[in-house]
Amino acid sequence: MMKISSQNLSELSFKALDGLPEPVFWFDKNGQFIDVNEEASLHWGYSKDEFLTMSIFDVNPNMKRETWQDHWEAKQHDPSTFESTHQRKDGTIFPVDITDNFVSVNGNIYCCAIIRDITARKELDRIARLSDFTVQKAGDAIFWMNDQGRILHVNQLVLSRYGYTKAELLNMHILDISKNISKETFRGIWKTLQTEKQLIVEGQHFTKEGKIIQVEISANFLSFEGSEYVCSMVRDITDRKRKEAALRGALLEIRELKEKLEAENNYLSEEIEVKNSVGNIITDSTLYKQVLKRIEQVSETSSTVLISGESGTGKSLLARAIHQLSDRSERPMINIDCAALPNHMIESELFGHEKGAFPGAISRKIGKFELADNGTLFFNKIGELPFDLQAKLLRVIQGGEFERLGGPFRTTVDVRIIASTNKDLTKEIEEGRFREDLYYLLNVFPIESIPLRKRKEDIPLLLKYFATQIGIKMGRQITHIPQNLVDALMKYDFPGNVRELENLIERGVITSKKGKLNVSDFNLKQKRVKTKSFMSLEEYQKQYIAEVLKHTQWRVSGDKGAALILGMRPTTLFSKIEKLGLKRSTDVHFE
Repeated sequence: MMKISSQNLSELSFKALDGLPEPVFWFDKNGQFIDVNEEASLHWGYSKDEFLTMSIFDVNPNMKRETWQDHWEAKQHDPSTFESTHQRKDGTIFPVDITDNFVSVNGNIYCCAIIRDITARKELDRIARLSDFTVQKAGDAIFWMNDQGRILHVNQLVLSRYGYTKAELLNMHILDISKNISKETFRGIWKTLQTEKQLIVEGQHFTKEGKIIQVEISANFLSFEGSEYVCSMVRDITDRKRKEAALRGALLEIRELKEKLEAENNYLSEEIEVKNSVGNIITDSTLYKQVLKRIEQVSETSSTVLISGESGTGKSLLARAIHQLSDRSERPMINIDCAALPNHMIESELFGHEKGAFPGAISRKIGKFELADNGTLFFNKIGELPFDLQAKLLRVIQGGEFERLGGPFRTTVDVRIIASTNKDLTKEIEEGRFREDLYYLLNVFPIESIPLRKRKEDIPLLLKYFATQIGIKMGRQITHIPQNLVDALMKYDFPGNVRELENLIERGVITSKKGKLNVSDFNLKQKRVKTKSFMSLEEYQKQYIAEVLKHTQWRVSGDKGAALILGMRPTTLFSKIEKLGLKRSTDVHFE
């Protein structure tokens, strides 16, 4: 404690206090002001005379009289600088630093307190704390590093996101986090930042557990107190990258779907006339109704169907009926005429090709298998398919997978196969023109399309139908069909089958007058048609019933019984079986 020898504080001392740039208070052990300098008067707004009537409690609202004595005693033995708050004459409260100095004069203890207004410093501290709080609560991980890449400081999010402690990170290099970056690359980035000052890049960071995080890094170059630093704000874009990848995949799928739909539209526009005739199966023939019954049975499944029969018997029409009655009817039935395609184009037509797969492949082409996905693929004239392609077709039908020509990826499809032929495929197999394994794969559910000469009761119905439809197409109304024409047609064997009948009618409509079908140009000279020997109706019926019984494993009644398939009552069928002499061992040779 200082000793002052003079009896009173000299006037010179107080004048010296007035010259100080900071406020100074003198007060006694009761807190009563005994003097203040001019700076104190200016800062607190009181005159010196007003101060001398006041105590420290008037300017320090936090100081309590009941604790003052303890405070006074403590500060004498441990003088220090401490923070408090003071109040001006106008009522404003502000923060201060107080440095106490105690002196003894004539046995009395006085305090000389130097006061500093720290409002500006406190605001700077608050801004600094706010800045640090903002950094710590930022949504991005933040790294500070030096020119060697050594990590100097991080925010709280880095700790939680990367799994390291702060002590661990401060002993690490940024390349320990960004493992895909080499030291040379880091030095190149640093040189770029020295010029550009800011750089935004994407990359990968690794957590302590080895998890990869896709990141966007905003690196900012800083010069501070003679040293260079980089502050990198790192945003986790893993989810964004995942969504972008999903979006790219979706856009690629949409593009492929668009190409597929365009190809479908082109195909459907080509097939529009054929499709418009679907469903117009006209018959009054008992035999043909049995064929339609088989169509109904198989249409409810996805089984492969092989339709055989002479040219012109309506095999394509039966195939389309199977498709339309199936649960695939909302998807297209894609028709492939194996006899019409050039050999070098068949593989491209079936499986498609990528751009540049072969000379002239200027763009990607969607094949018929893709077009028919979830629908039906109809191979018309399957017996004309080149032998070398039969093996590829076999693999696709078995596995449901194929590759576009020139493409690296396998495509999976769900396609129902229907094939037709006017050839005897067993003979083709014997002569080495058709694969036996493909035949058995296609022949899951065989259907024979009956020639018109075996269903002559349908000729009058077909005659009327074709005359009406062709007349509408040509803008002519056919109201009269001569009976002699009907009689002549009933005697004709039609080697060209229904197609030949249709062509005859079209020729008659062209030359017709006043609604009467003209028959003068009809040449129905009977042609010799090589046919198999005919069996009796009873024998035909016997063999057909035997085939159905074999199919149902001789189950007669019930949902899976032969009676339901044949459209007969079980009691009637039992009678037929007995009458026809059918036994379980009966061999079936249905033709």
